[in-house]
Amino acid sequence: MKKSLLTAMAFFVLTLTFAQTEEELKAQIAPKKDSIAAIQSRVNALQKQLDALPGWKIGAFGTIGGSLSQFNNWFAQGIPNNSSGNIGFTVNAFANLQEEKFFWRNAANVNLTWVKLDDKDDPTDDDSFRQATDVFNISSLYGRKLSEKFAISALTEYRTTILSNFNDPGYLDIGVGATWTPISDLVVVIHPLNYNFVFSSEDNIFESSMGAKILADYTKQLGAVSFKSNLSLFQSYKSSDLSNWTWTNSFSYSLWKMIGVGFDFGLRSNKQETLNYIVNNAPTPDPAATFDTIDNELQTYWTLGLSYKF
Repeated sequence: MKKSLLTAMAFFVLTLTFAQTEEELKAQIAPKKDSIAAIQSRVNALQKQLDALPGWKIGAFGTIGGSLSQFNNWFAQGIPNNSSGNIGFTVNAFANLQEEKFFWRNAANVNLTWVKLDDKDDPTDDDSFRQATDVFNISSLYGRKLSEKFAISALTEYRTTILSNFNDPGYLDIGVGATWTPISDLVVVIHPLNYNFVFSSEDNIFESSMGAKILADYTKQLGAVSFKSNLSLFQSYKSSDLSNWTWTNSFSYSLWKMIGVGFDFGLRSNKQETLNYIVNNAPTPDPAATFDTIDNELQTYWTLGLSYKF
């Protein structure tokens, strides 16, 4: 009985000691968290000062995603013997010059994806990788500062595909107007004088026109997170059928050194591209289709995979 009592007392003392130690450790963690937050706040403030310094700022980050698979005699699916795969990558790059009286911002976005599905039981099918996502966009913006937040500016932007039908269609915007930079990471361009050159072999569908150009770009890095969002909109003065917009977004989270997880998605509305697809490229083309008879469906894409920060 005496031995059992001593054992119980010892267990009680150990439990009490452990509880005290746990509480002490928790109490020590709280101020350290506050210290980390304070240090990060100072680092962010220094980074803002660094971003505001004159000179060139150059950088890039991207996403790489892919998978390969093979099935043999997997009868539960419609194609029991097949090999399939997909691979894609996204690159966002910039080169920005900031000076006291002017700025020059250059950016590029490339998103390419290939897919394949080889049916081993069908010798006539296409067993090669075929392009799926194909996005290429470069822009150059020059601004002469009127104040810290406003500038008179000129913009050149080019958009096309590069894996197939390069420059068919291709879009070249050239215009002048104003640029607003409310914060260092956000640029808003409003150019009421802009000409949208459209290059295409389908002259009866694609047409160049004068209009207004609006571009908004937000690029931010917070610790391990890199983020970029870009909206490019053209509003034709001639016809809304000739207007278009594209919104692309890229996220990258670093897990280890320069490697992390990346996610990209994009939205686009372009009635000229929709009509061209229905007339020439759809599984059942409709040569009689017109702008008035088609639905301008929203175009979308997304990519999820490993990311690498350059």
